[in-house]
Amino acid sequence: MPAASKFLCLLLTVLLVPTGNSVQPQEKDTKPVAAPAVTLPFARLKAEATFDVSGERVVLAAADAIWIGSRETSSVVRIDPKTGKITQTVKLAAPPCGGLVEGFGALWIPLCGSPAGLARLDTKTYEVAATISRGISTIAGAPASAARSVWLVADQKGTLLRIDPETNAGIAEIHLGAGARGVVSGPDALWVPVSSSQAVVRINPNNNLIVETIKVGKQPRSVSVGEGAVWSLNAGDGSVSRIDPKTNKVTATVTLGVKIGEGQMVAGEGSIWITSPAAPLIRVDPRTNRVAQIFTGAGGGAMALGHGSLWIASSPKTVSRIDPKLVEATRY
Repeated sequence: MPAASKFLCLLLTVLLVPTGNSVQPQEKDTKPVAAPAVTLPFARLKAEATFDVSGERVVLAAADAIWIGSRETSSVVRIDPKTGKITQTVKLAAPPCGGLVEGFGALWIPLCGSPAGLARLDTKTYEVAATISRGISTIAGAPASAARSVWLVADQKGTLLRIDPETNAGIAEIHLGAGARGVVSGPDALWVPVSSSQAVVRINPNNNLIVETIKVGKQPRSVSVGEGAVWSLNAGDGSVSRIDPKTNKVTATVTLGVKIGEGQMVAGEGSIWITSPAAPLIRVDPRTNRVAQIFTGAGGGAMALGHGSLWIASSPKTVSRIDPKLVEATRY
């Protein structure tokens, strides 16, 4: 074979034999990229119904009703979600504040009077059956119902008071520290944000023991359970911490991009919903841990999610019923 032919055969053999350094085709990154948040005026959302309840309000979506408490009028109103009508207005001895919870045939209403207390409103007779004041000096957020008890942060030192609904008396105290605010009940735990320690405390309601103290963002003020996680709204840095209840670890931090102040948060209907006077409605997508929508303008500060609707303080004098699917679809 001529020398030129031998060289050509050798060259082809080298080129065809694979080597350990051969370049492989790169796989495309298939991870979806989250779209930037849509910012729109809150007035763009069309309410299904609007109710005249003015002042500083607290809102609860109960099993068969929506309850709204007004601090200015010292009253609570009951709305039938089926008819969209106010069916009852109950005057109270002192202004309601902090939040509301339903349980044991009653609506439990924190009262910011002097002294402070917890009113037990019978949901059949619409009469205040009892007012608990012993052990309660300051109202700090909403109460919760769990493990055959009612739970309330009852003073500025962060004392979580456990109340027996059969006797309307305190039966245990758990000391959480200054800045404890509100109680939220999950499937097997109570969750309380504590701003002084920048943490969310997990409590076993069956034995009154603190299970875990979980560090979150600055000044946590609201907690919600749903969409596969526990969520902490942090007013100090305008963030939301996502906590895995299986590991008690923060798995994601969502930066909201707006100041929160007196904000509130609820989880459900496929989203995390936040309201504050600075931003009446913010929607976080739990699938991407990103802010999906921000609605700006007047209103905000109080909200509940129930009966397929958002119930939100839409102005200083009104509470509106809004379809969450409509919110998600509003992009322009």
